[in-house]
Amino acid sequence: MINARRLAVSVLGGLLVAAPWVCSQNGKPSAAKVNVIQPLAIEEMGLQHRRVLDGWLQAAPVSAPAVAAPDLSRYRNFQFGETLTALAKQAGLALSDAKVIHERPAVIQELEWPIWLSGASSSQTDPVKTVLFSFYNGELFRIVVIYDRGETEGLTAGDMIEAISAKYGTATKPADTEITFSSAQVYDDSERILACWEDAQYSFNLYRSTYQPTFGIIAFSKKLDALARAATAQANRLDMQTTPQQEIQSQQRDDAKNRELLEKARQVNKPNFRI
Repeated sequence: MINARRLAVSVLGGLLVAAPWVCSQNGKPSAAKVNVIQPLAIEEMGLQHRRVLDGWLQAAPVSAPAVAAPDLSRYRNFQFGETLTALAKQAGLALSDAKVIHERPAVIQELEWPIWLSGASSSQTDPVKTVLFSFYNGELFRIVVIYDRGETEGLTAGDMIEAISAKYGTATKPADTEITFSSAQVYDDSERILACWEDAQYSFNLYRSTYQPTFGIIAFSKKLDALARAATAQANRLDMQTTPQQEIQSQQRDDAKNRELLEKARQVNKPNFRI
């Protein structure tokens, strides 16, 4: 806008200087008309640019600060997908403590962490009694947390939901929904869900134990849990198909061993037998 004003003043000055020369050329009093750019027109030129800028600013999207979503990919410092070796080292457990549940078509393992027996925590400060980690081909896919009875005594389901929601966000309350958490699936190990926290990849589920008056959490990676469940079902089918044949072979080995022992005893006793 300032440049436009300077241009208008320069043009006006030039016309005023040239006016006497124009009059002398015609020999008549100056009748020349000078078109002066009025300040109002200059202001309008500046306003046009401002309107364009204001319009662009109004059209530009203004992003509000993003609210961080709850991180459901981990429980405490344990990350879903973490290897058995790394987790055992982190928890101070031996790899030999891992129990093999199935070997085919995938390796399913479990590793129990009795916090109340470890030096990492004390029963007076940590409400968790035991954590059971489950692995699919060496990757952590499920965590079962069992709380200490004494540390949760008197707490209601509402108290537990409130405490967990402070970490994992708003809970949903599925009606009459049960969750199975057995890798062996020999027994019907399932619990009724009191509340659930989940996203597209992970799920945390609060339950009250059927076997003792305390609470627990079943958390899992949806992708890995689905793979582990399919592998476990297939392993159980294979076990049912091979068990009869394995039992027959085992019985045949026992019978052969018994016949061998009897023959050895016969060789010893026959020469010495007297009627």
